[in-house]
Amino acid sequence: MLSKYRQRFGLKLFTTYLAVIFFGIIILAASSKLVIPLAFENHMSHMMEESMMGLMGGHMGADLYESFSHAFNEALTRAAIGAIFAAIGMSVLVTRRVIAPIREMKYASREIADGQYEQRVKVKSLPGDEDELDQLAISFNQMAEKLAQTENMRRKLIGDITHELRTPLTAIQGSLEGLMDGVLSPTDETFQLIHHEADRLKRLVDDLQELSRVEAHEFQLDLQPVSPSELVTSIIRRLSLQFKEKGVLLETDLSPDVPDIVIDEVRIEQVLLNLVGNALQYTPEGGKVCISTRYQDGEVTFMVSDTGIGIPSEHLPLVFTRFYRVDKSRSRIGGGSGIGLTIAKHLVEAHGGRITAASAGENLGSEFSFSIPV
Repeated sequence: MLSKYRQRFGLKLFTTYLAVIFFGIIILAASSKLVIPLAFENHMSHMMEESMMGLMGGHMGADLYESFSHAFNEALTRAAIGAIFAAIGMSVLVTRRVIAPIREMKYASREIADGQYEQRVKVKSLPGDEDELDQLAISFNQMAEKLAQTENMRRKLIGDITHELRTPLTAIQGSLEGLMDGVLSPTDETFQLIHHEADRLKRLVDDLQELSRVEAHEFQLDLQPVSPSELVTSIIRRLSLQFKEKGVLLETDLSPDVPDIVIDEVRIEQVLLNLVGNALQYTPEGGKVCISTRYQDGEVTFMVSDTGIGIPSEHLPLVFTRFYRVDKSRSRIGGGSGIGLTIAKHLVEAHGGRITAASAGENLGSEFSFSIPV
C-alpha cells in the first residue's frame, strides 16, 4: 500500500516536471516563430540600405550569413528569456500546489500546539486516490483526533477523580463535625463509619496509583510457569466464604488439557480476583458464577460468567474505560471505584493477551474472558 502511494506521488512530481519543460518548449517555439521573422527582416532591411549605399562590395555572402546569425541569435535570446519567465511562473504555480498541504499542516500544527485540537487539514483527493501528501494529511488529522480525545479524557479523569475523592472526604468531614458539635455521639458505630470511609479513600488512592503505573508501563512482570487450574483453585479458596455468605453458587469448568502458562502469577491473580469479585457483586442471591478455562490456538482462555444483572449492548465497548459505570445511578459504595477493569485490561495486555466482555443483555448475565498466549 505504501509503495502504491509513493508511486502516485512520484508520478505526480514527474508529471509536474514534464509539464514545466513542455510549457517552456512551447513558449520557446512560439516565441521563435514570432521573433525570428521580425529580427531577420530588420537585419535584411539594414543590409539592403547598406547595399544601396554601395557598402557591401564583394562580401555580400559573408555579410548575409553574419546578418542572419545575428538575427537568429537575437530571436533565440528573446524567445529563451520569454520561455524562462514562463517556466518560472509555471514552476511557482505548481510548487504552490504541491507545498500548499504541507504549509496548511504547518499552520494547523501550530494551532494544535496552542491547544486548538479541533484544527484539521483538508484532503482534496477522492478516497482511494490519495498520494503520499494526502496520506500525510489523513495521518495528521488522525493524530489531531487522538490528541483531542486524550485531552477530553484528561479533563474527564480530573473531574472523575475529584468526584470520587469528594464522596468519602465529605462523609469523613461530616462525621467529624458532628462529633465536634456534639450532634453525633462518640460510639463505635460512628468511628467505624469514619474508618470505613477512610479505608475507601485509601483503596481509591491505591487504585489510582496502580492505574498510573500500569498505564505508564512502570512495572515489571515476574514471569514463572503457572498451572491455570491451580490459579483458579487459589481464587476459589479466597472468595468461597464471600460467595457462601451472599448465597451465590460458585462453579468451575476446567479443561483437563490446559497447559501451564508463563505469567506473573500475582498480576493474573489480581485480574481474576477483579472479574470474579465483580461477578459476585452484580449477581443476586440464588445466582451462579462459573470460572472456566480452555486451551485453543496456542492460547489459554479464562472465562468468568454469571447470571447477574447483565450489561446492555451499548455499554459493552466502554466497560474497560476508567471510572465508567453501566448504572450511572449506582452508589459509590455499591459500585466500586470503576477502574478495576481498566487495570485488568492493562495487566492482560502486558502479558501479550487480550480481554473481552460479552452479555446477552440487561438481567441476562455477562461473561468476561481473557486469553494468555502459551
